[in-house]
Amino acid sequence: MSEPPSGPDAVARLQELLEKVESARAELETADDPERAVEILQELSDLAKEVQAEVESARREADASA
Repeated sequence: MSEPPSGPDAVARLQELLEKVESARAELETADDPERAVEILQELSDLAKEVQAEVESARREADASA
């Protein structure tokens, strides 16, 4: 497994994840099919895990630099 991006790469990755979260949220608001809504919620859960991993990585990097 490769190292997570750092510095500007980490910011770009977090921005990309935020765009995906916003897109999924907007789709969830208009979803008429309950099964699709559940799929979108799973996508949001997965994205939240990715965001958490990125934030934890950034914290570890900041602690290591201090």
